[in-house]
Parts: sequence; C-alpha cells; structure tokens
Amino acid sequence: MPRTVARLRWGAALLAGVMVCAMASQASAQPPRAWAGGAEPAREPLRVAATPAASDTSAMQEPPAAAAAIPTGSLLTTIQHGGILMVPLLGCSFLLAVFGIERAVSLRAGRVVPKIFVDRFVGQVQSGAVGRGAALDVCDDNGSPAARVFAAVVRRWGRPAVELEQAAIDACERELTQLRRYRRVFNSVATIGPMLGLLGTVFGLIRSFNDVAAAGAMGRPDLLARGFGEALITTAMGLLVAIPAMIMQSFFTGRIDRLAIRLDDACQKVIDAISEESLAESRAAGDTKRRAG
Repeated sequence: MPRTVARLRWGAALLAGVMVCAMASQASAQPPRAWAGGAEPAREPLRVAATPAASDTSAMQEPPAAAAAIPTGSLLTTIQHGGILMVPLLGCSFLLAVFGIERAVSLRAGRVVPKIFVDRFVGQVQSGAVGRGAALDVCDDNGSPAARVFAAVVRRWGRPAVELEQAAIDACERELTQLRRYRRVFNSVATIGPMLGLLGTVFGLIRSFNDVAAAGAMGRPDLLARGFGEALITTAMGLLVAIPAMIMQSFFTGRIDRLAIRLDDACQKVIDAISEESLAESRAAGDTKRRAG
C-alpha cells in the first residue's frame, strides 16, 4: 500500500512537469503581446530588398527624354532650336560673308597699287621718256587708284613741289575713303552680333522659368534644358558672327594702311621727278653738259 501511494505521487509529479514544459514552449513560440493578453497583431518580420541589377540602375539614371539635349549634329536643326533671334543673326552672317568677299577682291595689291604699272610709270617719268600728255594717257588707260593719284599729280606738271604734294594728298584721301567705305559694316556686325546673342539668352531663360512655373514643380528638368539650349545657341551664334567680323575689320584696316604707304612712296618719286625744282635742276644740268661739250 505505501508503495502504491508513492508511485502515484511520482507519476503525478512527472505529469505536472511535462505540462509545465509544454506550456513554456507554447508561450515562447507566441509573440509577447499574444500570450500577455495584448490586442496588437503580430508584426511582419523586416525584409531587406535586394540590390537592383546594373541594367536597372543605368535605366533609372537615364534622362527622361532625349529631346531635351542641345542639338549639335545638324546645322539646320541647331538653327531651328535657336529661336526667332537666329533670323537677324543669320542676316548678319550673310552680310559679313558678302562684304568680306567684296573687300578681299577690291583690296588686292594688284588692283590698288599694281607693281608693274607703278615701276614702269615711275621709271619713265624719272628718265624723261614720257611727257605730261603721254603720262596722263597712261594713267587714264590703267584706271587703278594709284593711276588716278598719279594723274592728279601729273596735271600739275612743272609746279612747285609743295603744290604737287598737296594735290597728291587730296587724291590719296579720296581714294582711301573709297577703300574704307565698308568698314562700318564689319564694325556694326561685330557690335550687334553679341547683343543679339545676349538678347536670345535672356529670351531663353525667360522661357525656361515660364515653363517650370507652368509645370508647377522642379521635377521636369527637360523644360529647363529646352530654354537653356535656346539661350546657349543664340549666344554661340552671336559670338560666331562677331569674332570673324572683328578679325576682318582689323585685317582690312591693316591692308589699307600698307597700300597707303606704298602709294605714298610711289607718289613721292613722281613728285621728285616732275616738280619745278627738279625740272630746273635737270635743265641746269643739261646746260652745263652742253657748255662743257
């Protein structure tokens, strides 16, 4: 009998231990709030998203629209994206090309001061091979600016050197005025071109900010790029027109100065040969030779 009671007690203790272990394992498997009697639902475990592939990253970094880039391939496309001010800028470039070609042809040394004609004319006048009438005919036949200056000097054949020099100065001034007649075109293009480009820049910026304001947010960079592209195109076009105009003006001014120096040297030789003082010295030298002979 005592052994039976002891066995029952031992079995009851073992059963109680098993029940306690089962309850502990069930409590540990449930969220804290659940077994404590809380009403908050269980939270989902935190999951870390996988890193996107390289192709996806490059796709995310691509611009939203390829049309927002500034066109640089086709000249016609670039002009079309430049705005309304590209029209006067193209007009300035056309004027620059036309007058640049005209000045390059008109200011040739062989046309203004032809070397062969000048050397022959000066040599014949100095040697006395031609007279006043023949010299005027030669100048009229040639028709160059140098010939017209020589004709103005020859018409005063035998006058004092001061009078001949004044006639040469007046004739040279008239010819140089004709040679400088289109210089203001280059100066105007060089001044107006950058101003038109700056005005186009302002118009492009105004358009950009108006587009952004109409969009309501800064999330459209293509709207900004379109206006900025127009601004940069007109600025570049203005500089492309103004810089060659300044170079042409400087080049043609230097050429005119060099031609004026050559023409002045040739005129001085003619004056020294046909002035009153030179002719008197020549006659005196001839009389001396005849007397000596």
